[in-house]
Amino acid sequence: MSSSASRSRVLPLVAASLLLAGCGASSGASDSDKQAVAGFFPLAWVTQEVAGDGWEVTNLTQPGGEPHDLGLSIAATADLDEADVIVFEHEFQPAVDDAIENVSDATLVDAAEAVELRSLEEGHEDEEEHGDSGTDPHFWQDPLLMADLGDAVAEGLADVDGENAATYRANADELRGELEQLDADFTEGLADCERDTVVVSHEAFGYLERYGLRFEGIAGLSPDAEPTPAVLGELEDLIAAEGITTVFSERLASPAMAESLAGDAGVETAVLDPIEGPGEGDDASDYVALMQQNLAALQRANGC
Repeated sequence: MSSSASRSRVLPLVAASLLLAGCGASSGASDSDKQAVAGFFPLAWVTQEVAGDGWEVTNLTQPGGEPHDLGLSIAATADLDEADVIVFEHEFQPAVDDAIENVSDATLVDAAEAVELRSLEEGHEDEEEHGDSGTDPHFWQDPLLMADLGDAVAEGLADVDGENAATYRANADELRGELEQLDADFTEGLADCERDTVVVSHEAFGYLERYGLRFEGIAGLSPDAEPTPAVLGELEDLIAAEGITTVFSERLASPAMAESLAGDAGVETAVLDPIEGPGEGDDASDYVALMQQNLAALQRANGC
């Protein structure tokens, strides 16, 4: 790819090495002259997995931060200006989209173009909060789409560092194998459940529906949305009718809505991680470990 073409979005480029950087500012290769920047945790993890130690990977969303609401500091803007590769998701983080318009030389890997996003239900009330695309941005809940992102990231890295293109592609292939195993774990682990309906804080888990589950969000796509009394009443009726045992809150948002609904319905609460940002603990910066924790939580709640 020519240097002028590197300014355009690399369509297949979205996976492998950015997620590990989600738990910090860099991948650990502080002396590297090859710089990648990712918008938020899943992108950073994939980028780091594909790039390896030869790249410094920066995650724009710091631990505990909500990626939807990201505002860029002067330092973060400088990281974007200096990046060789930027991995982001168009319309998910408007501040990143705006800043990228001023980036001159980076190869851009847009996850919204690299993976097949699922369509939202017609008339979804929160659609305008995520742009005009009418798609669900939370693709990283699907391990196979994360593998597709890995392939795209490998091509983006190769565009900048052609001498190591074979290594990046091999890393992406290895990552795909790991993610295909994760997909198989979900398929087997959720194949025989007493219940298939899951009540969650916000609608970040729709990609898991291909494993036979149905998700009902208290809020819409935005974790900060306030549910109406009618919505809460409908969910309480659903919980009673289907014998739902658990209302799920999430790590980066207040559990108040979930706890209130669960209290009114007389059921338990638990955490289902939307995996939008890293947390604390040994497994908090490992996408696969976080997904396995979610699988175990779903199995307990749904009698699988």
